[in-house]
This record gives sequence, C-alpha cells and structure tokens, in this order.
Amino acid sequence: MFSFINFKRQRFSRRILIWRNKKISERKFVLILSFFIGILSGLAAVFLKSAVHYTHHRLTEGFEEGFNYTLLIFPVIGIFLTVLFVKYAVKDKIGHGVSRILYALSKNNGRLKGHNSYSSIVASTLTIGFGGSVGAEAPIVLTGASIGSTLGHYFRLNFKSIALLLACGAAGAIGGIFKAPIAGLIFTLEVLMLDLTLTSIVPLLISSVTGAMVAYFLMGEGVVLSVVNTQPFELHNIPFYILLGLLCGLVSFYFTKTTISIESSLSKIKNTFVKILIGGVVLAGLIFIFPSLYGEGNQTLQSLLNGNTDGIPKDRIFSFILQNNWYVLIYLGLLLLFKVVAMSFTNGSGGVGGIFGPTLFVGGVTGYWLSYFINSFGFVKLPEGNFALVGMAGLMAGVMHAPLTAIFLIAEITGGYSLFIPLMITSTIAYITILWFTRHSIYTHRLAERGELLTHHKDEVVLTLMKLESVIEKDFVSVGIDDSLGILIKAVSKSRRNIFPVLNNDDELVGIVLLDNIREVMFEREKYNETFVSDVMISPPEIVNVEDNMDTVMKKFTSSGAWNLPVLKEGKYFGFVSKSKIFNSYRDVLVQVSEY
Repeated sequence: MFSFINFKRQRFSRRILIWRNKKISERKFVLILSFFIGILSGLAAVFLKSAVHYTHHRLTEGFEEGFNYTLLIFPVIGIFLTVLFVKYAVKDKIGHGVSRILYALSKNNGRLKGHNSYSSIVASTLTIGFGGSVGAEAPIVLTGASIGSTLGHYFRLNFKSIALLLACGAAGAIGGIFKAPIAGLIFTLEVLMLDLTLTSIVPLLISSVTGAMVAYFLMGEGVVLSVVNTQPFELHNIPFYILLGLLCGLVSFYFTKTTISIESSLSKIKNTFVKILIGGVVLAGLIFIFPSLYGEGNQTLQSLLNGNTDGIPKDRIFSFILQNNWYVLIYLGLLLLFKVVAMSFTNGSGGVGGIFGPTLFVGGVTGYWLSYFINSFGFVKLPEGNFALVGMAGLMAGVMHAPLTAIFLIAEITGGYSLFIPLMITSTIAYITILWFTRHSIYTHRLAERGELLTHHKDEVVLTLMKLESVIEKDFVSVGIDDSLGILIKAVSKSRRNIFPVLNNDDELVGIVLLDNIREVMFEREKYNETFVSDVMISPPEIVNVEDNMDTVMKKFTSSGAWNLPVLKEGKYFGFVSKSKIFNSYRDVLVQVSEY
C-alpha cells in the first residue's frame, strides 16, 4: 500500500515538473512560489507566536498575582522535553537557526532538511512556552527558509533559484512575526548575505509583504512590541545617541563573546542529562533573582519602551531596589548582563530558541539604562522610551552586524520614521564599534572559523561552494619508489600525463617524478636498470588534503607556483588536483551564482 502511494506521488511530481518546464519559465515560476512561500511563512509565524503564548498562559493560569516558585521548575521541564523531542523524534540538530541557514547556503546547495519546516516550531514552543530565556524569531526564520528550500528542491530548480526561495522564506517569516516587510527584505541581504540584483528583490518583496499581510489578517494590527508614544527627535540629543552607539557596540561584544564561551563550554559536556541539570539550575537561579528573565521578557521590555519600570516585577525580596534611582541602575545593569547568561544556558543545555529576541531585550535595557543614568544627574531630560527603542536597534546592529535591518525593523515597529536619524546614528556607531573587536557576527563566527561562510565577495562565494573532491583527477599512473628507470619509462608510455606519483608499499606518497626531469635520460637504455625512481623523483611543492577547503587549495597553488598538486586522503595518495580543472569548475559555479 505504501509503495503504491509513493509511486502515485512520484508520478504526480513528474507531471508537475513536465508541465512547469513546458508552460512557465523558471523566473516566473519563482515569482509564483514566492507568493505561496510568503503565505506559508506568515502562517508559521502566527502559529508559533500563538503556540508560545498559549503554552505560557496555560502554565501560569490560576497563579496568584506575584511571583510563583513553580516558575523555577517550568524552564527545566521545557528544556528536558525539547531535548527528548530533538533526540528521539527529530534525530537531528535544529538549534542556531540562522547559522544553519548560512551553512546550507555555503556547503549544502541551499538544502535544509524537510523536518525544519515544523521541528523548530515544536521545539521552540516547548522551550519558550515553558519559560526558556530565548526568542522565537530565529526558529521561525529557519522554518520559513526550510519551506522555501524544500519547494525549490522539489521542483528541481537550480542553486541560485533555491537560494532565492530560501531567502524568500526567511523574509516572509520576519515580515510575519514583526509585521515589518521592509526589514524582512533587508534581513536577507545583510544577515543571509545574498548577492542579489534588483530583479531578484521582487520575489523577496512578494514573500515579505505576503507574510506580513497574513499576520495582519490573523493577529490584527498589534505587533510583538507595540510602541505608540515615541517623543519627537531633538537635535541637542545627538551626542547622547552617539554615546549610546558606543555603549551598544561594547555590550554587543560582551553579548557575542559570552554566548560563544558559555555554549562552547556546555558543548563539551557529553552527558545530556548533566547538561540539562546544569543549565536548568543556573536558569532557575537567575529567574529567582530576576523574574524578568522568564520567557521572552516582553512585558519588561514593553514597560521600558513606554518610559517606565512598571513592568519589572516588584514583589520579590529585591523589590526595594526599585525605590531608589541608583538601585534601579544597578538592577537594570545586572539584568542586562544576566539576560545573555540565561539565554546562553537555555540554548547550550539543549533548549531551542534564537538570539533575536534577547538582542532586542538587552538593547532596550541598555538604551533605557543610559538615559536613566544621565537623567539622574538632572542637567538634561532624555526621553527614556526613545532611548530604549534606539538601543534595540543599536544592539541588533552590533550583535548581528546588520545596521540596516536594525534601522528599518525598529522604524516599522514604531509605525513611523520620527526616530530615523537617531536610529541611523546609533546603529552605525554600534556597528563600527563592534568591528574593532570582531569581523564576524554571532551568526557567522563558527562558520568563519571552519571556512564555511558564504560572503558578498563573489570570488569567495564561488570558492566556498566548490567541492574539492569534484575536481580531483585519478588518471595519473603511479610508480614505486624502488622501480627502475625502465619501469618508469613504461609508465610514461602508458600515461597522458607529465607527472607520476611515487608511492611506497603502503600507498603513501613519497615524491613525484616530472617528465621534464627525465627527458635527458629516458632514451639512454643502458641506464634503464642502473637508475631508479628514487634517483629522479622530487618532493611535491605542496600537498593538498581532501579535507581542505578550496580557498586553502588556491593559496597552496599560489605559494607553490605549481599547476598540479597531489591530494592525500587519510594519509594515503588519492589523486591530483590541477589548476586548469579548478578554473573550469570555477566558471561553472560562477554561472550558478551569477545574477538571477
């Protein structure tokens, strides 16, 4: 029965592909798909936000007003359920959604596994709904990107079209979850680093606008964070916005380094349950001290955006600190620092969530903290809500290395562009500041370390996408190190190459023989039995390992000046790679990633 259903499905797929090839050009087909991807991404965004809020409401329903100690155990349960779901149901890693998208573009021909279309929604609902201190935005971006990738591969499109549809899914997801279509478009250009043309921007616009419209239709006009009371921008506040940009840049560096350090340390713990226990205990302790760290923390952030601290829980044993300005500054400063720790332990111990939401939270606290600090001296009165809002953009620009996305996202959230100038100033300064410390964003750091990062530099893009094994040639005739010149001459007569690898009995490369080096003796028959391969061989100028990325290979060609280099696999001779073969492959890949 199953085989029959599978046969019918494959037959239906073939009919669709044949019809599409006959009736619709690939470019028009991408436009059609971008519309449906926008709908599906918008639906996924609405579903995830609704699922997280419903789970949170059901768990906390019936609690008396104030802090309940049951909240301390919920995040541990959520992480535990998430780990069980990922380990036994998904059986694949699904964390760090944006990084997985970048890896798919760089090393996997834009292919994301089909389960990413739903697994991130389920896992992040368990993590965030139960109080994990992470955001829902990155998981939904992975979901949207997976929808685009799956459709692109289903219809057998080429790499550039698949990459574009993947980006359409991400744009639709951002447009849907924030109701910010312009930010969704720019996000794909800045964060996903796609080198696109004006023509290919049209599908992205279709998806992002469609995703936003779906969210508007199903959720109304409200957004994740509603800001309606922004005060007018005043020119004399520009120096303080510059100062905020510098502070956001420094906090971004702390955010990035702390996250990577904690998650790397937790990844070294092999026992899954020990890891959950450590992460759960730390998270519970932080939530006990700072209840605002429970879940996404939108209530606290919303309060700061409104220019007050009413949303910060005051019924804790530390509630007295909110009765004094300097205690408030200390509390907010600690909240800023420990939000990053709570997020890192949530993700590092097995939870699934993104850094998008925590970035906005920390940015809002940073902006409010700075304005509250300056206002405490009484010589100037800064709009604290405005600074919280602009701080969100500043930290996003620094952590994600995405100043344009930050500017337009916050501008769209506010429903206008009254703060456009301070958004530009703070985001730019924060981005420049973070570049003094690190070239890569939190998303790209690990990929860059492994040489797997796709960039805007088209030459680097092509080299990243090229696979070394696809250009390795194995038609070279090898000789043994103890073979005589006569045996070597027979090998020359059978080969169309001018290089001969010299191997020992274990197939290990010990040298090479160049045809140019034996021309003078190859016709002296009296030396056929007196001269041996070991007498005429030389060491190769460089040796390539099959694990090397193409950028490393090209550097070895440049440093050696050679046109052919031997390749080893697990220490054994595997073949040769030639510069001419690489150039031919380079040209083919360049066509795939060229303008759409």
